[in-house]
Amino acid sequence: MLTSGLQHVAAMYAGVVAPPLIVGAAVGLSGTELTFLTGASLFTAGLATFLQTLGVWKIGARLPFVNGVTFAGVAPMLAIVDTTDDKSDALPVIFGAIIVAGLLGFLAAPFFSRLVRFFPPVVTGTVITLIGVSLLPVAFGWAQGPNPRADDYGSTTFLSLAAITLVVVLLLRRFTRGFLKQVAVLVGLVIGTLIAIPFGVTDFSPVTEADIVGFPSPFHFGAPQFALAAIISMCVVMLVSMTESTADMLALGEIVERPADEKTIAAGLRADTLGSAISPLFNGFMCSAFAQNIGLVAMTRIRSRFVVACGGGFLVLMGLSPVAASLISVVPRPVLGGAGVVLFGSVAASGIQTLVKAGLEKDNNVLIVAVSLAVGIIPITAPEFYHAFPETVKIILDSGISTGCVAAVLLNVVFNHLGKGRDDDQVTAPMEPGEDISGSATAKAAHVH
Repeated sequence: MLTSGLQHVAAMYAGVVAPPLIVGAAVGLSGTELTFLTGASLFTAGLATFLQTLGVWKIGARLPFVNGVTFAGVAPMLAIVDTTDDKSDALPVIFGAIIVAGLLGFLAAPFFSRLVRFFPPVVTGTVITLIGVSLLPVAFGWAQGPNPRADDYGSTTFLSLAAITLVVVLLLRRFTRGFLKQVAVLVGLVIGTLIAIPFGVTDFSPVTEADIVGFPSPFHFGAPQFALAAIISMCVVMLVSMTESTADMLALGEIVERPADEKTIAAGLRADTLGSAISPLFNGFMCSAFAQNIGLVAMTRIRSRFVVACGGGFLVLMGLSPVAASLISVVPRPVLGGAGVVLFGSVAASGIQTLVKAGLEKDNNVLIVAVSLAVGIIPITAPEFYHAFPETVKIILDSGISTGCVAAVLLNVVFNHLGKGRDDDQVTAPMEPGEDISGSATAKAAHVH
């Protein structure tokens, strides 16, 4: 349980620390303050993970979900920093907006969860595939090195380290069994890090410079401030985050063979939003389910939520001990990239498995998948496609998971629920042995209702 939980932390560590590092640098924080902000994000991610996995009352999906800082909020938070005259007020303004957005999202969770009825296999399979495809560029970016502006970015050294890590993980998965097979990603990260030492890629300075004990004291950067423009911006981010979390819960429910119903999604969204509302108290940012860890569950088949809760415990300890947090940061980005190819590709493969069950012999379903995937990968293949749109709208459009999800839901309604599109499917779809016209999709749906 300890090693599997640590493996989850290793898979999502870079995603948790990146937003506070980016926002903190924009505010102009010192190195010490940046370390504090990063530790606070780890600490609040652990608390949110506890809420999601263990649950309290009607809060928490009780699925093996890791929660952490959502990257969807980075762009609007940077915009808030840019529009704040006194940079020392930027973080309090951001924290105030996140608190309001989290509380409003918590109230909206039960209503938002009712959308689950619009997520049949053709929609969920498309969304799960998009999650994996959208995450793969992150792995490719990691594989090229830590700094996109550096001269050695994408060098053969970095790419070779990523490839070696990938090969190690694949060999462990193919030729080992039992415990070693289950922690193949963690072992691959360790071996990749050791191999990287002679190349000078591994940096141990964060370990030597970090404090042994530290606590994210409440409101360290000042009491929260409430600005209307910032609140509206973060509420939009919250809607995007809730959409992605819904898709993630549906994906994980399929993988662990415990489909996420309306009640589960409502509880999961409550955990996301409450975790987001609490995070600013300890200087953390908006929290959301981490899709990259879904790939780890899919690959290892370890479905226990208590394993992920153990990972949440590691996150809390890392937030309380900067030196412990720095141990994970020693893993070079190219090594993370090699492991990420396996993790994120596993998510896309799970989506394809779901699509196989979605009835793609029907032309309507093929069109739904084709157009939704095309819409969802626009931000990946053409990052500047929406450059002429307002910044507020771009927050939504630049999330391929959200746009692809919305497109799949709308197309499914149009083709399978409205007009005669459904009747066409009933005529062209092959009937099961012994099935008459009363066994059509419409009759079955009526029977269920």
